Amino acid sequence: MKYTQLGRTGLKVSRLVLGTMNFGPQTDEADSHAIMDAALASGINYFDTANVYGWGENKGRTEEIIGTWFANGGGRRDKTVLATKVYGNMTGDGDVWPNHDRLSAVNIRRAVEASLKRLQTDYIDIYQFHHIDRRTPFEEIWQAIDVLIQQGKILYAGSSNFPGYKIAQANETAARHGRVGLVSEQCLYNLAERRAEMEVIPAAQEYGLGVIPWSPLHGGLLGGVLKKESEGKRRKDGRSASALESTTVREQVQRYEDLLDKHGIAPGEAALAWLLTRPGVTGPIVGPRTQEQLDSALRAVELELGEEVLSGLDEIFPGPGPSPEAFAW
Repeated sequence: MKYTQLGRTGLKVSRLVLGTMNFGPQTDEADSHAIMDAALASGINYFDTANVYGWGENKGRTEEIIGTWFANGGGRRDKTVLATKVYGNMTGDGDVWPNHDRLSAVNIRRAVEASLKRLQTDYIDIYQFHHIDRRTPFEEIWQAIDVLIQQGKILYAGSSNFPGYKIAQANETAARHGRVGLVSEQCLYNLAERRAEMEVIPAAQEYGLGVIPWSPLHGGLLGGVLKKESEGKRRKDGRSASALESTTVREQVQRYEDLLDKHGIAPGEAALAWLLTRPGVTGPIVGPRTQEQLDSALRAVELELGEEVLSGLDEIFPGPGPSPEAFAW
């Protein structure tokens, strides 16, 4: 495994981030534990989750699965850089109360205590805001985060799904009060969805945030979906299925798979390897449901993409260009 600094921090993290969203809804506890053991054995030390994972009436279930894994001992917690998130409402369906979601000081306090209990740990390495909160000023958010840092319950704060201007606003507010501010941003970023290159990634680089792309295969679209379809293995729902209804997208994906087939490279591994070449990217989140998917992701770390492949990928999936040139001059 290769490691890098997380943004401007002194924290060293793996170039792959283990996403746990499938743990509970799609992968049972025993298999989830096995995947986490395999990831840690391979050198992946950065695990990402969220308080709402488990979804529906099972919100929090994913954190619980990670917590029972930590409880198995063997230095698991000490070796893991743990990231979780706050924002979504954790009350049951039909029982939604005010102040049980978003980023008010009261909800941040409530949410972190609940996450610590489910995760069976006394601290969270990176506590992330899962979405922007248009109602709560950053002065209040940073005050709440300061208290948690002073209490030793979290070490760093990060963002997820923030636009560039909110990254700037958050860190300018933090700087005015002598605080560290955001150290990471999780954003939707992959070959098929490159709009983050316009504003989000430049803002993250300017303020020293590590960029953590989620959905690196764009819901399976970049994982060899057409070949799987021809073999009768294609998923019947999700982002890839709906996207392929477009003739233009289908032709684009066919060109992508043909290019990689010519060079003998697995599509999913190429998509991950491409992200690892991008400026500002710390490491993509991979969410394996099986050991086989984890093994494929690990191979991507060692994959070197030649200039012919990189230029071919840019031709098939051109980026939007920088801001403001992408839409002005």
